[in-house]
Amino acid sequence: MTTTLLPGSTIGIFGNGQLGRMIALAAKPLGYRVHVFGPEAGSPAAQVADAESVARYDDRGAVERFASSCDVITLEFENIPVSAVHWAEAITPVRPGSNVLEVTQHRVREKSLCVDLEVPVPSFAAIESFEELRQALRGVGVPAVLKTATLGYDGKGQARIATAHDAAKAWDAIGARAAILEAFVPFVSEISIVAARGLDGSFRHWGVIENVHTSHILDTSVAPASVSDQTADHAVEIARQILEHLGVVGVMCVEMFLCSDGAILVNELAPRVHNSGHLTIEASPTSQFEQQVRAVCGLPLGDSSIRPAAMANLLGDLWANGQPAWEKALGGDAVKLHLYGKSEARAGRKMGHLTALGATTDEALRRVVSARNMLRKA
Repeated sequence: MTTTLLPGSTIGIFGNGQLGRMIALAAKPLGYRVHVFGPEAGSPAAQVADAESVARYDDRGAVERFASSCDVITLEFENIPVSAVHWAEAITPVRPGSNVLEVTQHRVREKSLCVDLEVPVPSFAAIESFEELRQALRGVGVPAVLKTATLGYDGKGQARIATAHDAAKAWDAIGARAAILEAFVPFVSEISIVAARGLDGSFRHWGVIENVHTSHILDTSVAPASVSDQTADHAVEIARQILEHLGVVGVMCVEMFLCSDGAILVNELAPRVHNSGHLTIEASPTSQFEQQVRAVCGLPLGDSSIRPAAMANLLGDLWANGQPAWEKALGGDAVKLHLYGKSEARAGRKMGHLTALGATTDEALRRVVSARNMLRKA
């Protein structure tokens, strides 16, 4: 029996936000049907899918009915309850599987995996109580960052500790729950490797992407990053090692810190398509979303070469004075707009993104930032 799922098969997606939407949009030209699962009706992904299941992830009957309707299931984000994935796996393949989620949705397990693989990470300690936090600060030192062990994204569930006197405030800020304490890294830049591993073990990547965050939310990404060939090769090899060890099938992002001495430290793992890879839609023959479809369906992975490009996130703040000035931003052919179909614009909420190409990454970044600035109404 072949392991390849041919066009006409149904891809299920756990999660129905913008990432699921873009996976669905990539699946349709390849001839696949898409069924999305999530707790809210009329979601960004459901707007472009063939079918939608609206239910909680702890509704076993709903999960099993969903799985029975799909030929393969993939994930939009890593915080799907592992129990739901277990229920689905008993019926149809889920890629990546529960073994990957059990590691990547728990920060201590992530860091421990890297230590086992001899992949450099910031100094850290697992925290279960305030007393453990006080003791760990003596070993990890300050400044440090306290993060919840599970959940949390875009800076949520995190508190910085500048001195030992900040410990109690930080512990309360994250809800006095299981956590990880990490040494603060005075990095030069934040980089990511978005890579894919096929069902046959093949490996593709889009090189090093450089990211800038504002208030813990990704603001811009550019590719290829301005790093040495040695740094790029090292970052890719780290990502390859992690994907292969976990047996990932699909796209994974490995977020890293680049330090002034050239050292690379792994920050987080995201077993899914990633915000920093959005620019691959325009910049590569095979976007991260098409690559996800190819991987989970057992198709050959596509060409992941990349042209100079930049991406800028569009947050709900841009809607503060009404609809942004779309006509001004889209005056140039080099800028592309992606809106996610979200009905309510809120401050800090990701509503869409812009991508620009250029002869160089600097040119692409200037174009995309200029276009975003034009969206702002006085």
